[in-house]
Order: sequence, then structure tokens, then C-alpha cells
Amino acid sequence: MASPGILPPSPLQKLATFKNPSTPSYSAPAGASPLPAPADASSYPSPSPLDTFASDPVFSAFLSPEFDSARFSSQALSSGSAAALAESLQDAVRVLQTHLRSEVLARHSALLSQLASLRSAESSLASVRSGVDALQSSLRRARHDLAEPRCAVRAHTLQLSNLHAAADLLASAARLLRLSRRLRDLVDGGPPDRLDLAKAAEMHREIELLYQERSLAGISVVEDEIRWLSETGGRLRAEAMKAVERGMDEYNQNDIWCGLQVFYNLGELRSAVDTLISKYKGMGVKSVGAALDMKAISTSSGGFGPGGVQRSGTPQIGGGKRAADGLWERMGRCMDELHKVVTAVWHLQTVLLKKRVPFTQVLFLHEVWQEGDPLLTERVWEALVKAFANQIKSAFTASSFVKEAFTHGYPKLFSMIENLLERILRDTNVKGVLPALSAEGKEQLVSAINIFQTAFLASCLSRLSDNVNSIFPVSSRGTIPSKDQISRIILRIQEEIEVVRMHGHLILLVLHEIGKVLLLLAERAEYQISTGPEARQVTGPATAAQIKNFALCQHLQEIHARISLTTSSLPTIASDVLSPSLGVIYGVACDSVTSLFQAMLDRLESCILQIHEQDYGAEGMDAMMDNNASNYMDELQKAAIHFRSEFLSKLLPSSASRSETICTTLVRRMASRILLFFIRHASLVRPLSESGKLRLARDMAELELAVGQNLFPVEQLGAPYRALRAFRPVIFLETDQLKGSPLLKDLPPSVILHHLYSRAPDELQSPSQRNMLTPVQYSLWLDSQGEDQIWKGIKATLDDYERKVKARGDKEFSHVYLLMLRIGSSLAENTSSQ
Repeated sequence: MASPGILPPSPLQKLATFKNPSTPSYSAPAGASPLPAPADASSYPSPSPLDTFASDPVFSAFLSPEFDSARFSSQALSSGSAAALAESLQDAVRVLQTHLRSEVLARHSALLSQLASLRSAESSLASVRSGVDALQSSLRRARHDLAEPRCAVRAHTLQLSNLHAAADLLASAARLLRLSRRLRDLVDGGPPDRLDLAKAAEMHREIELLYQERSLAGISVVEDEIRWLSETGGRLRAEAMKAVERGMDEYNQNDIWCGLQVFYNLGELRSAVDTLISKYKGMGVKSVGAALDMKAISTSSGGFGPGGVQRSGTPQIGGGKRAADGLWERMGRCMDELHKVVTAVWHLQTVLLKKRVPFTQVLFLHEVWQEGDPLLTERVWEALVKAFANQIKSAFTASSFVKEAFTHGYPKLFSMIENLLERILRDTNVKGVLPALSAEGKEQLVSAINIFQTAFLASCLSRLSDNVNSIFPVSSRGTIPSKDQISRIILRIQEEIEVVRMHGHLILLVLHEIGKVLLLLAERAEYQISTGPEARQVTGPATAAQIKNFALCQHLQEIHARISLTTSSLPTIASDVLSPSLGVIYGVACDSVTSLFQAMLDRLESCILQIHEQDYGAEGMDAMMDNNASNYMDELQKAAIHFRSEFLSKLLPSSASRSETICTTLVRRMASRILLFFIRHASLVRPLSESGKLRLARDMAELELAVGQNLFPVEQLGAPYRALRAFRPVIFLETDQLKGSPLLKDLPPSVILHHLYSRAPDELQSPSQRNMLTPVQYSLWLDSQGEDQIWKGIKATLDDYERKVKARGDKEFSHVYLLMLRIGSSLAENTSSQ
């Protein structure tokens, strides 16, 4: 390498001897900062031109990495001062060149030193290159020496690997052939039993897995065996499927289990179960479609001649009954098929739920079913219900014949559905196993025929409403239906009930519709009731208005009695449905004669009120020997006889009939009221002499006779009659004898207290005297009060009497006063305890 001292001078070294030429003046463009004029290399200006350019708005763009000369030139040309700018750029270039020259001169020594170092590095690199060449030569020789044994090892290794693979393949093929031979012996030994099928399936699966895992494809002898194996697998699957289907059809779970075991051993349990579910689901859907196939129904009815069904779904003349019979027959077969399908799938599901894998003890069901998925029966039932609902809806809208048949025969259709559900639940009700249907599943099938249920109920309501409108036309008032018409509508209602009597859910719906009809009937009957003065008169013969009301009452009474009798044999929940409507019927029947009975009662009460015009305080033999009844009692008897002949004879049933009617109830109430009303006012009689007591007793006897013969048998009135029978001897008892008399228990306390006023001194005023009330006013007040309030009014009179006695300075009170206090106090104690 040449010494650095003998190197020729560098051009950079010559730069130091150069003199700086005169630097042209630089004029910055508009907006640019002026640059300082350059000096020679020894007088380098500060700051650097780059710093000046960085702050200049024009030259700063040249320092940017994203500088675009074309864009800069375009902007300069568009500014209109391109020449001036070009001159400025030339000046800037000269300034930069001058600055670069001065930089090189300033670092001349350092640059020369670096150049010498480069020459020394070149020399050293040449010696290293020769060493590298020698090393590469040595490596080539070593590679050549090692390549030959490496190739030999690789060849031997490959040979050994192939030998091992061939040996393993031969062993696997031999094992497959041995297994195949055993399988042939098992299969060709005769008809396989259940155990042989499961074992053969297990061996088949083992051979199949061996063939796939060991990749034995391509070996001719193995391929021959695999072809035979495929045929054998087909026979095993067919036998297993036959066993499962036979078990499902015959409900033999053992056969189902044996068949499923074969499929499990074949590794095809899930696919086999899915195939079975699809098959039975298709069977059920197909049976639903066939049941409502109008073409098939028409064919079974004799084609499209007489008895056939036209395209519109309406049977031709003469074919309605045969077509309907064919429809119901097909529906029956459909229900049987659905029962068979659901029950078969349930048995399959039950076997899967009971049996476990021998080694893992996992349920077979978990091999084909995941948690959260619908069960097998749910999947099948959902498909069947969906198909059934679609067919029903289509038949309702597309076939007037099916619509009419199922609407009028809805109870029969409902019975079929109910029977199907009951059979399925009965046949799948096994302890410890889920039934085939849930409550929701049952409701789904019933809901599928709701469209016909609605039509059936509407038809029922329409039929009964038409009957009501025919006997009670809206436009006519005063027309009363005949007894036959009423009997026909009752019979029609009973027929509607009988049709659905055995259907718990349906009968409630029908009874609701019947309830609407009864309300309509009550409304129309109420519109016919006469309410004028003619309906309330009781002095003359029965008027036309009253006779019409009597007929309405009897008609409604007949409806109420016979419908109530019909519903009495129904469950309580069913009979309760009609109770409100029957109550309205009963109310309207009562309203038709209530005004008449109230008028009769008012008339009889007005007769009894005349008791206060009689003189029961007279003494003497004439009064005692008078055996004639009082005048008011004669009037009461005449009124009762008149009521019996003109009104009650037309309202009450014959004496041979013992049935309780509305009018019987009203007459009993009227008779009871008359007895109690008489006892009340008889107890208010004051003064009452011994002769008056005898006369009052005769009046009681006449009253008992008049009521018993003309209104109602008094012996059947109960408490009112006992009170009348008790009051007669009470008036003859001495005051001291009244304390412990057993007769008092049959009389209201107010009656006893009021009667004691007739035995009391005059200064002990009665409540009516104290409050200056007429007997009528006081009686109305008594009707609105209870025994405790009546006692308070009586107690006020006793207090007044006590003050009067004390004011006189007397210390003894009347025995009557003391007895009344005792009776009243016991009454107050009983009331407070209650």
C-alpha cells in the first residue's frame, strides 16, 4: 500500500489555494428575507443560509420532504413574477454553492485523514478475501467427503420406514381379514338372533374403523372384503330398523332396545333416530292430509255422481250424508294414526331414556338429544299439531261442506280430539317416565279446532235467538207466546245441553251462550209486562193486562223450573254458569206479578189496620156472648176469597202438584206477612178487656181460617203460624204467669212488650202515644227497625213512667213495668252477645 506521504495532491487540497470569486449580489424575492453576501472561506458568515432559508416563506418549501417541483412551478407562473422568482432562485443556488465550497475548505484536513483510512482498509480487505477463498475451498472438500455417507444413511432410513409401514399395513390387513372372516362366520351361520345382530354390528364397526384409520384403501383383497362389508352393513341396518319399527308398532320396548343397540354399535344411533322421527312424523302429517282430502272423500262417496263432492267442496244432491260419513270415518282413522305415531315415538323415547351405554353409563338419550332441545315426542307433536291446524284452517275457508259438517258436528269433532288426548295420556302414563303430552301440548291441539268451536257457538246462539225472536217479536207488544212455543224453546235449550253434556270444557261455553239467550228472553218478556193501573187492581175480576202478566209469569216460571232441573244434574261449576241468567228470568217472572201481590197485600193489611177502630175494651155479657167476627175480619175474609177465585186460582198450580213455584213463594210470603202483621197490631190494641180478649181470639181463629183456606196452608208457614198460635193463649195469661211461660219463645220480644202496654197503667204510654204516631205510621217505623231499636223506643216510655212515679213520690212500680224491663234487658244482652 502506498504511503500517505507520497499520494498525489487531492483536488480538495487544491481548493485551499483558490480565491473566492466575487459573489454576485442576491436579491430576495418578494416576501423573502435577504441573504448575506458570502465571504471567503476564512470569513464564513453566520448564521447558516439553511437557517435563513427555513424562515423564508418561499425557500422554506425546498426543505420539505413533500416538495413538488411541478406544483411550485405552477404557482410561480400563475403569480405573474416568474422571471423575478427565477432570478432569486439562481441567486440562492449561487449562495448555496459558495457555502458548500467554504464548508469543504474548512474541513480539508479531516477529509484527507478519512481518505487515508479508506486506502488502509482496502489493503486489509484484500488479505481477508484471500483467506475466505481458502476457507471456502476447505468447506467444499468437507462437504464432498460427508455427502456420500449421508445419502447412504438417508436411503437406509427410507428403506427401514417403508419396511415398517409395509409390515404395519400387512398386519392391519391381516387383522381386517381375520375380523372379516369371523364376521362372515357369524353372519353366514344362519338367521341372526338379537345378540348376533348387536355383535355383528360391533365387529362391522371395528372393521370399518380399522379400514379408515389404517388407510387400507387400494389393497385388492381388502377392497373385496370392504365391498362385502358394505353389503353386510346394509343388511344389519335393515334388520335393526325392522326390529325398532316392529317394537314401536307393537309397543315392544325390548325389540326397540335391540335395534337401537345395533345402530349404536354401528356408530349410527343419532342418524337412525332422526330417520325414525322423520318417518313417523311424515306418517302423522300424511294421515292428517288424507283425513281432509276432499278428492278422497268424494271417491269414497261414489265419485262425482250422486253422492260425490264438487270442486267447491259442496256435495251434490243426495251425497251429503255419504260424504259426511266418509269425512267422519277418515277423521276417525286419522285420530287412530296420530295415537299410533305419538305412542310409538314415546316408546322410542322411553327406551332411550332408560338404557345406558355399557361402559360409560351415559343414557342413550344423551347420544341423540342435547339439553335445552325439544324431546322426541315434542318434536313430533309440534309437527302434527302444525299440520293439523293448517289443514283445519284450509278446510274451513276452502270447503263449505267441511265447514258445515264440522260446525254442526263440532261436539263430535271435539270428542274425537278429547278421546285422542285421553288415549295418549292413558297409554303413556307410566310412573317415573315423562308422558307423551304436556298440558301445553294438549291445549295446542284443542286450539287448532277453535275456529269451528267459534262457529258452533255462534250457530247455537243464532238458533236459540231465532226461536226467542219468533215468539217475542221486537215489533209487536202484547203478543204472548203459547205454551207449546215455550215448551219448544225449552226443549231446544235442553237439546243443546244434551249434545255437549259429556264435554266438560265445551258445556261451559254452550251454557254461556244459553245464558245470553235467557237474558234476551227475559228482556223480551219484561218488555211485554203490563204495569198500568189495570195490572194492580184487586177489587174486580182479573183484567186482560193481569191475565197477560199471569201468562208471562207462568211461562218464565216454566222456563226457570225446567232449565234449573236440567242443570241440576250437571257439575256445580257448570250449573253456576246459568245461575245469573236464571236469576234474571226468576226476577222478571216475579216482576210480572209483584205489583199485583203488593196490591193484594196492601188490601189485606188495610183490613187488619181497622182493628184499631174496634172497641176491645168493652165489658159486659153482651160482648162476651157475641160470637160474630169483627167487621174488618169479614172484609179480610171476603178479600181473601176474592183473591183466591180471581187471581190465585190462575197463578197457583193445582192442589195435586207439590212443586214450588214463584207464585207459591209469593203467596207464602204474603200469608206469613199477614199473620205477623195481625199479631203486631193485635199486640198494639189498648185497652183490652176480658171480653175484648175473647173477641180478639175469635178474630185470630177467623184469620187462621181465611188465610189457610184462601191463601196458603198455615201449618206450612212455620214461625209466623207458631207466633199466631202462641199469641192467642198469651193474651189470657195473668201478668205474673208470663215470666216463665214457654209460649214467649215463639213470639218476637217486641210483640210481648207491646201487648204488655194493654196491661199497664194509663200513665205508661206506648211509643206511638208518646210520639203521637198513627198506627199506620208506627207500623211503617216498626218495618224499618230491628228488635234492638224497637226496645230503645219502648225503653224511652218506661223511663218516662219511672220519672212520673218518682215525681209523685211513690216507691212502687207496676208489675208490668218491671216485667217489661226484664224482657227488654234480656233482649239487650242477647243482642250485645250476638
